[in-house]
Amino acid sequence: MDITRRSLGAAAAAASALFALPALSQGFQQHPLIIAHRGASGERPESTLAAFRLAIAEGADFIEPDLEMTKDGHMVVRHENEISLTTDVASRAEFASRKTTKSVQGKSVTGWFTEDFTLAELKTIRCRERLPQLRPASAKFDGQEQIPTYQEVIDLAKSESARLNRPIGTYPELKHASHFAALGLAMEGPLADILKKNGLDSATAPVFVQCFDVEPLKTFKTLSKAPRIQLVSPLGGPSDAKTTYQDMVSAAGMKTISTYATGVGPDWSMVIPTVDGGLGAATPLVGDAHAAGLAVHPWTVRAENAFLPPKLRRGAAPSDFGDVDAVYRALYAAGVDGLFSDFPGLAVKART
Repeated sequence: MDITRRSLGAAAAAASALFALPALSQGFQQHPLIIAHRGASGERPESTLAAFRLAIAEGADFIEPDLEMTKDGHMVVRHENEISLTTDVASRAEFASRKTTKSVQGKSVTGWFTEDFTLAELKTIRCRERLPQLRPASAKFDGQEQIPTYQEVIDLAKSESARLNRPIGTYPELKHASHFAALGLAMEGPLADILKKNGLDSATAPVFVQCFDVEPLKTFKTLSKAPRIQLVSPLGGPSDAKTTYQDMVSAAGMKTISTYATGVGPDWSMVIPTVDGGLGAATPLVGDAHAAGLAVHPWTVRAENAFLPPKLRRGAAPSDFGDVDAVYRALYAAGVDGLFSDFPGLAVKART
């Protein structure tokens, strides 16, 4: 199907209208955003165009690509810069000599790394399911997809927005930013350039830029007007700041985040904790974030027993689906502005 420039422009305008901020702390719209975590990654190999396409078909509002850099400066979509878990690179004889061990943000990692390949070389590699024993149905699609670039993901979102006449955004994560900066492959500038090229350099653009570290978001704020999300985890803290994530999501910490970001992305257990093997009462996190003018987009809700509290598990196998609807309902009731899911169709159904 041919998409005209006029239809793409109309889709972009509609997207800006729907996702317009300043209502960040008020939930953007009448219902929370559904963010497809690496696409419909519970049903297709993660971070592939097939996974993103299925997520859109299931009703996702945003598709989430994790960004890594290539040797020749392109932004590609992988959760890690070490790619042996999600591609067939380890079986490719022509790339056997690329296997190496290096330090990635303080951790020793062995494998094959995006920064050691050109984009053309990466395009010869094929993707596969990260968790084949847990997700065998997804593993049936191994070998069918290339590693996409971020531009290809934007192009997909734009074309599907026009085809479906509804806005679809992208939610890129800056991964291993300090690692790439040390290699002369700083990410913030190239990402800002891509957003500007695609008409996404505004506070109302259908895009959120996320990162677990602080300085990349602060730098990105000087380069682009696009919304920014500070990711936080129950343990540890940013690699580039002398603080913990728990301190960052205190009432005072939220005010600090609001000076450089427009939202916060916590592990969903930081909003709805597990208590006695089940779901406990909501924490103050959402209220504190909203008081600071921040949106809240928790990550990542997964349907399998392996990822759910004991009292929500159904069936005997880790791969069996549990009562994931209980998690969705609890997060929606807590007032979140969006959530990440490996199964966006289930999240949409529960929201409805």
